[in-house]
Amino acid sequence: HASAMEALRVSSLRYSLDPPSHPVTCASLGGFENASNLRGRYWRLSAAGPLFAASFVAARSHYRQHLTRRSRAKPRHRRLAVAANVQATNTSAGDPHKWLEDVLGEEQLEWVRARNADCLSALGEPQETETYRRLLAILDSKEKIPQAYRIGGKDGQYVYNFWQDDQHVQGIWRKCTLQSYLTPTPEWSTVIDVDALPPPTVGTAKTWVWHGSRLLDDGPRGVTDRALIKLSPGGSDADTMREFDLKSEAWVEGENAGFAMPTPAKSQVQYRTRDELLVGSDFGSDGSCLTDSGYPRVIRSWKRGTPIEEAVTVFEGEQTDVAAYQYAYHDRGFVHELQVRGITFYTAAYKYRRLDDDRLHSMTANEDPTPFLDVPIPNDADFGTFADSALIELRSDWQPPGCNRSFLAGSLLATPLDDVIKNMWVNTTLLFEPTATRSLSSKTDTKDYLILTVLEDVRTSLTFWKYAGSSWELQETSGDAVAVGESVQVQSLDRASDSDNAVWLWRDGFLIPDSLDFANAENCCASPERIKSKPAMFDASGLCVEQHFAESLDGTRVPYFVIRPAEMPMDGSVPTLLQAYGGFEISMTPSYSGGIGAGWTEAGGVHVVANIRGGGEYGPRWHQAALKEKRHKAYEDVEAVAKDLITQGISSPAKLAVMGGSNGGLLVGNMLCRPVASTLFGAAVCQVPLLDMKVYSRLLAGASWMAEFGNPEVPEEWAFLRRHSAYQMLRHDCLGLPEDGAPNVADDAALSVCAEAGNAEKWICPKVLFTTSTRDDRVHPGHARKMVASLLQEAAPKGKAPVVYYWENTEGGHGGAADNKQRAHMWALSYRFLEVALNASWA
Repeated sequence: HASAMEALRVSSLRYSLDPPSHPVTCASLGGFENASNLRGRYWRLSAAGPLFAASFVAARSHYRQHLTRRSRAKPRHRRLAVAANVQATNTSAGDPHKWLEDVLGEEQLEWVRARNADCLSALGEPQETETYRRLLAILDSKEKIPQAYRIGGKDGQYVYNFWQDDQHVQGIWRKCTLQSYLTPTPEWSTVIDVDALPPPTVGTAKTWVWHGSRLLDDGPRGVTDRALIKLSPGGSDADTMREFDLKSEAWVEGENAGFAMPTPAKSQVQYRTRDELLVGSDFGSDGSCLTDSGYPRVIRSWKRGTPIEEAVTVFEGEQTDVAAYQYAYHDRGFVHELQVRGITFYTAAYKYRRLDDDRLHSMTANEDPTPFLDVPIPNDADFGTFADSALIELRSDWQPPGCNRSFLAGSLLATPLDDVIKNMWVNTTLLFEPTATRSLSSKTDTKDYLILTVLEDVRTSLTFWKYAGSSWELQETSGDAVAVGESVQVQSLDRASDSDNAVWLWRDGFLIPDSLDFANAENCCASPERIKSKPAMFDASGLCVEQHFAESLDGTRVPYFVIRPAEMPMDGSVPTLLQAYGGFEISMTPSYSGGIGAGWTEAGGVHVVANIRGGGEYGPRWHQAALKEKRHKAYEDVEAVAKDLITQGISSPAKLAVMGGSNGGLLVGNMLCRPVASTLFGAAVCQVPLLDMKVYSRLLAGASWMAEFGNPEVPEEWAFLRRHSAYQMLRHDCLGLPEDGAPNVADDAALSVCAEAGNAEKWICPKVLFTTSTRDDRVHPGHARKMVASLLQEAAPKGKAPVVYYWENTEGGHGGAADNKQRAHMWALSYRFLEVALNASWA
């Protein structure tokens, strides 16, 4: 059972660039399922971010397990104040492009339509290209492996899967028996057809986007026969909820009215019992129940058959918190209930009370007088449970009280839960300890086992622990890591992971298509049975995978993968696409991407994945090395990788492009403006980006990321934020436009490296394509709009921005697209731009 804050962090900012090889469902607290097609650690071609395979070949393991979608929005009662504050800030700073922050204004949408038309006029209509047809065929392929979870424990007859293809554009939630699933041709039956639902009537949204299911876990006395279904209008984080009966396969209505929240909102909701929900939402629609980050601050107990207006408040967080949570769950014979204040993105305060099944079902959360007790752990640690054992994952070094040793950041500890509440640590078991090259990537639990996915120089291995009574026993395994460029992930068979010890093993690699094995933790997955294999989605013959290490400016070794033609000339003549993310402790590990294979590497392009600081490849220390005032370390790492590629003859500035989305979009914005980086890259693709760090914390979910970037309202933090705020770097450092209200920085400190003497005169923006979505309510589309407006209106007339294109999809949310056709369109457009910009021989 993952902690709420871990789930929040994991699902928050991911942006996927490539079409998932198959749809994915993810289990976590209370039987949550992530609705996006997340196949793996990074939202691949469509997931927690956008879509496509190459994209961010990333943190699959974190996503495959224990995910919940936690959305963020600005509180309504603060929105007016926020708008006023942004207006004041931008007015004083002389921002002539602020008007583009009005997302749905007609004049603004007309500007978007004009930019879209310019883009298609220059690059052509993607639907008419062979790349588009191939990408769409990959996304719609019936040969994708359908990821499925059993529902109902060992007595459950069915496994469930969410599926999209050409006939089910928005998707179907379907089921088949486990026995049928194990055959080559499962006999599926449709449970919910999203395409058949009446369309939404919200803003520009035309379709529903599946956001997953939350299952009823009624413990040993009940059956899993109910689910809360979440659907988003157009792909926004804000979604609706409605209760569904899994046995009758119908919406719950009638005398015992089902739970429903028909108005889209950024809510969290889960069963406490069959007749009680714990709900966090924008109660009253005035924003008073939301945090500054736009997450639920107030949690209420909602009883079946009563209007939500009568729900009783049971927990409140602080206004400045990221979010508040309360949740109860069954765990191997124990019943746990927690209250969590998500103080920042990486810190939380936990309160705990132990329940029993009778108490849980006889009293609602507000009626139960059992007190919640503080969990005395560091506030940057993650907290979860396994039966009556607490699992604590550290982000900083810690010596518990009364313990004769300290534990390193990145360690995983297990301690009897009763001891933890008493602040006694003598019975602590160290389940994982990091080294300079080794980190804990993720963990998967079964009935009796905890399986750790470990990275050593970005190569995966598995470690097995068995929980026997009250002690943990390390199981003997070979401990061998997979080959370079390959990966393995573990998935529980059942949405209730404590039902048995069977697991699914997913294997793939940059050049190795997905395969699915049926295995058992009881023998440490030593005898897996191959169940399904996906055929190759592109021709990988003649391609090879290598791992290299570049030396960053401060001497740090930065790993990166190169997927290239084995016999290519090392003269810098081959078009090369470098992808990086560098934030939020997200690891970019090997995965198979039919999209990037068909759209790029098969044609002869080189694909590079850089494991830069800010990610999680080497645990918390790797992430913290690029936090806040150290953010420039991530950008120096990308420059080091680019220089290494050029030195080796793999690429050259005219043939090298950089791509990134969301936080990776901020990285790309810096690559466009930094004096060194802008000479290393000939082209860039910047997707759903953060760019204006002066106002990011006031736009949508931005306030929740201040633990990652910093607070621009604090002068000392704006001083370092200003150094990598791409929008200000462009306008004031690269273009020399006056900046009113400049931050308080030392007289001898340049605002950014761009502002150093002589850099502005020499600066030329690489050719660039920006993509975003009108429906993105996580990262505001105003970031990309304003950057493009400045490039077109202020840089291009000076000859500083020779090629600038912009594409904004009117649906899609933070993923950039709402269905496979939109995903294929966006990726085909991106690949077409890269072909032209890098003068690819196959273009």
